[in-house]
Amino acid sequence: MDKKYIFVTGGVVSGLGKGITAASLGRLLKARGLKVAAQKLDPYINVDPGTMSPYQHGEVFVTEDGAETDLDLGHYERFIDEDLNQFSNLTTGKVYWNVLQKERNGEYLGETVQVIPHITNEIKAFIYTVGKQTDADVILTEIGGTTGDIESQPFLEAIRQVSHEVGKQNCLFIHVTLVPYIKSSGEHKSKPTQHSVKELQSFGIMPDIIVTRSDEPISQSIRQKIALFCNVKPDCVIENVTLPVLYQAPIMLESNGLAQVVCRELGISVRDFDLSEWSEMLRRIEHCTKPVKIALVGKYVQLHDAYLSVAEALCHGGYENKAKVCIDWVDSEKLNRQNAVEILQAYDGVIVPGGFGDRGIEGMIAAAEAARLHKIPYFGICLGMQIAVIEYARHVLGYEDANSSEFAEGPHSVIDLMPDQQGNLPKGGTMRLGAYPCVIQAETKLNEAYGQQEIFERHRHRYEFNNIFREELIENGLTVAGTSPDGRLVEAVEVKEHPFFVGVQFHPEFKSRPNRAHPLFREFIKAALKRSEQDGEKL
Repeated sequence: MDKKYIFVTGGVVSGLGKGITAASLGRLLKARGLKVAAQKLDPYINVDPGTMSPYQHGEVFVTEDGAETDLDLGHYERFIDEDLNQFSNLTTGKVYWNVLQKERNGEYLGETVQVIPHITNEIKAFIYTVGKQTDADVILTEIGGTTGDIESQPFLEAIRQVSHEVGKQNCLFIHVTLVPYIKSSGEHKSKPTQHSVKELQSFGIMPDIIVTRSDEPISQSIRQKIALFCNVKPDCVIENVTLPVLYQAPIMLESNGLAQVVCRELGISVRDFDLSEWSEMLRRIEHCTKPVKIALVGKYVQLHDAYLSVAEALCHGGYENKAKVCIDWVDSEKLNRQNAVEILQAYDGVIVPGGFGDRGIEGMIAAAEAARLHKIPYFGICLGMQIAVIEYARHVLGYEDANSSEFAEGPHSVIDLMPDQQGNLPKGGTMRLGAYPCVIQAETKLNEAYGQQEIFERHRHRYEFNNIFREELIENGLTVAGTSPDGRLVEAVEVKEHPFFVGVQFHPEFKSRPNRAHPLFREFIKAALKRSEQDGEKL
């Protein structure tokens, strides 16, 4: 079978859920025995989202090979259950960076470098490379932004060219659009979709399938109207309504015929499909009734997308413990040593995720202290592990000025740059990124969770546990639960005689799946559930 290329565009407004639509389709095609590769093309001029504010972009998702990518790649991995790579995310900045380097190296032999063909050729080469790297049957590509944006035009032109080069029988365009409901007239309106499709057609792209996004089901007459005015077959207008659980989307789209229509339009022989594992997971979710309250203590809590993978992984941990996880987003700037215990004792667990900069750090340290002293399950990720070490050094070793050199220089920088990192490093792409091995110590929470001695987890950080203080911290009760194979880098710490007090330098949330929770999130929620049940017994 020839490789098949599916392009997903969005119209009317941003934030429609193109990524969820694409990820759901990937799951449906994989259930039919097809090998699927997914990628996201982002129109912004940043080289990657690594240096972007979480308020602007949400979280940065890190792949196994260390690429800093768009958060939609997290959806792809969670739905399709395939590890993505550096060829899965492309930005305008990266395109121009590559083209200008080639121009400087003389690779264009003196040609005038232009958007067409040089920029579009670079985009096409990236699209084709994904299929070659993964030997995929289907390459599923989401185009970021909204149709009509100036930034998106080179990407739209590139995918138009791809359709001609691979042949229409091997290429499919899916357009996701908003169908708004006008309350005063009591009806959905198709006109925004019509205008968006017209805009897309002006670039020479004729959508084959239109996915309508709405909060409530739209009428058959509206779907027929969209098909007529947008020049698609009646059954190629697929409804995508808002759902209470994100992971219900593949089943809903399957019932609405998306995968069947896609296979038909691409000439893929209809195969038996197996969604039993996914359906079983949804049944487990339905029976998650035990309430667990988790305080997510961070500095970007106003935008939940900043901690998207953490929030999803917490829910995954709940699914395997039959627990309904309720996350409260606690602003670390509003916590201190005076109020932390009072606020956090109401929760069954405390999680401190990653982050950069000194804002809100003292509140996180207060949260770690309250959790340690009052036996509240605590899970520190990346910065959250470093916070746990700083707190322990301050309040157990008695170093009141203990800190990270990222925040303040001093004699007790228990978190610091390694000797080979000293110097003025640029911000982007210079951290420890991607999967690294970690050796787990026996008789630790990590060992109980993983059930194996060596693991591989993804990293995104620059500062490390300072080995100068390692022996002193160990002698005073802090357990080093995991290290790099050579023992040089501390990867995880624990506090014994505590229900669950674990800090890890890596980001386990990136490898958690809805049908296979990450072991540490599973065990963290298990400990939080135990605390919840004990509190219930007291009442």
